Amino acid sequence: MIGIIGGSGLYNIEGIRDVKPVSIDTPFGKPSDSFTVGILEGRGVVFLPRHGKGHTILPSELNFRANIYGMKKLGVEHIIAVSAVGSMKEEIKPLDIVIPDQFFDRTRGRIGTFFGEGVVGHVSFADPVCGVLAETLYHAAQLAGARVHKGGTYLCMEGPLFSTRAESNVYRQWGVNVIGMTNLQEAKLAREAEICYSTLAMATDYDCWHVSEESVTLEMITGNLNKNAEMAKRILKAAIPKIVHKRTCACATAVQNAIVTRKDLIPEITKTKLDVIFGKYLK
Repeated sequence: MIGIIGGSGLYNIEGIRDVKPVSIDTPFGKPSDSFTVGILEGRGVVFLPRHGKGHTILPSELNFRANIYGMKKLGVEHIIAVSAVGSMKEEIKPLDIVIPDQFFDRTRGRIGTFFGEGVVGHVSFADPVCGVLAETLYHAAQLAGARVHKGGTYLCMEGPLFSTRAESNVYRQWGVNVIGMTNLQEAKLAREAEICYSTLAMATDYDCWHVSEESVTLEMITGNLNKNAEMAKRILKAAIPKIVHKRTCACATAVQNAIVTRKDLIPEITKTKLDVIFGKYLK
């Protein structure tokens, strides 16, 4: 199964056949919405609107663990995350697409791990996206006619306010490519759940650093969201048939040697809670 997490502007995907809404209760609470399960371009897909239908959930309020748990329970092995972002570089213009290969965390207090409650693990995250999936998305974006940039750093900020001008200028000095509010925790949890993860970062604006452009406003973003959403759908339809059936990347075994707690010391309630995520390593 291939998971699609839709961000701002992408709340549904036309063309999914044999559609079935699935509601999942998780040990971590409620996901953002019900999952849409169906067939797209001949492959099984699971779609979730990140902010809920009607966009009712703030970035800081997202239950990232429940969302990834639901994807894992439904058999998802690849997640394509679509996300609206601001551009931090002149050459990344509004309506361009970036396939980032790095993240930088500027969030505060968000839960981004399944570990805890008696089990400790440390998973490699040096390369936080699946290189194989990212390559597939890049070529699909080219086929779809997008202006696409391969690689770069996605800075994940807390929100919901946009950056101050001082923050935006500092982030540019750090060399980041785009700025958004949601994808880092998804990437972390997907890695712990041994799910391949990659982002389609859809640029809507220049944040507020660009001296010759108007500072970012909701009106500006809204004007580009619909255009970006249509391009995202074209890319998804081009990418999905090309996603590998048999995974050979390191994502598939990310937790294999990551758990440091003695198995006999892990509480049974924790083993039960995490059975769907990486229970095979807790037995």
